[in-house]
Amino acid sequence: MGIQARPIAGLAITTILLGLSGTAQADPKDYRFEAVEPQVAVSPTATVAVRLVHLPDGKPVGDAIVFQPKLEMPMSGMAPMPTKVTPGTPDGKGLYPFIADIPMAGPWTLSVSAKVQGETATISGTIALKAAQSPTDHGHSH
Repeated sequence: MGIQARPIAGLAITTILLGLSGTAQADPKDYRFEAVEPQVAVSPTATVAVRLVHLPDGKPVGDAIVFQPKLEMPMSGMAPMPTKVTPGTPDGKGLYPFIADIPMAGPWTLSVSAKVQGETATISGTIALKAAQSPTDHGHSH
């Protein structure tokens, strides 16, 4: 009887631990990346800022590690046109800036991933952006 009790006790402890860890985990769908400003300027050093939001409480996530940014312009009937994008320094309050080389006006898509403290899953998302020529940019300097 003592031999059979051990596996059952072990199973009960495992079930309790799994149940506890399951309640502490949020679903990656509980997070969303949002553009701070969906319109960006055509520029070799355009700033693209995104916010990572925890949807259940609507609060920005300030301590995420954001990685693998990829910025592409969809091209009709062709592969998307990628461009250079590098992460900037986060503000610690949920704002994650990137510096991007945006060579032409039109729609762009930023894909990015993040690790959030306390979460096991990687959060991934895409942000739709629209690049436009600056109204003050007439192709020459003053």
